[in-house]
Amino acid sequence: MEKIKVMIADDHSLIRKGLTQILELERDIEVIAQASNGRDAVEKAVKLKPDVILMDINMPIQNGLSAIKELRCKGCPSNVIVLTIHEDREYLREAVNIGANGYVMKDAEADNLIEAIRNVYRGKTYIQPNMASDMLYAVDSCSYMEVTKRFEKTDLTPRETEVLLLIADGMNNKEIADELFISEKTVKNHVSSIFKKLNVADRTQAAIYVFKNHLK
Repeated sequence: MEKIKVMIADDHSLIRKGLTQILELERDIEVIAQASNGRDAVEKAVKLKPDVILMDINMPIQNGLSAIKELRCKGCPSNVIVLTIHEDREYLREAVNIGANGYVMKDAEADNLIEAIRNVYRGKTYIQPNMASDMLYAVDSCSYMEVTKRFEKTDLTPRETEVLLLIADGMNNKEIADELFISEKTVKNHVSSIFKKLNVADRTQAAIYVFKNHLK
């Protein structure tokens, strides 16, 4: 079995060791490196090219967000999950904008972190569920009509735009159907069309598309 190669970047030794012990209980995950600061993380990532990097934000010498920027500038192919104590939407917004593939809180359950690692390894995006709706409304003053106008350059129909905005707001298909007074089957068809037009794989990526392209 090919294992997912993971690097852990955190300035606390106990956290690195604890995460390593948890992750290596999984048959498909292998921790290949640890880093105690952003600079060390960049150097090891460029050299070892781990599949997934768990990146803390607050680290000495170079912080995690700066390290992610540098990795993207260097063309490092590793997927990066921000693992942090910060539940602030500003950190989430910046992390997504600079190229993070996931965002997980340090107090999350181990199963959530493992799910995040597997998702980003497969090319998906993972945002801790309770934070997903923060991506769309990071700019609180942006009205529905203002957001809708920014979709004019896409191929989405007005109804698809409405559905996409509700997806980004964290609603499931039944909730969207109730909100728009249409059937769940119709919502499902709209969702499939939206994914195809935006070239995204899942609801989280669709929400991030809205966030990155329309609510900066």
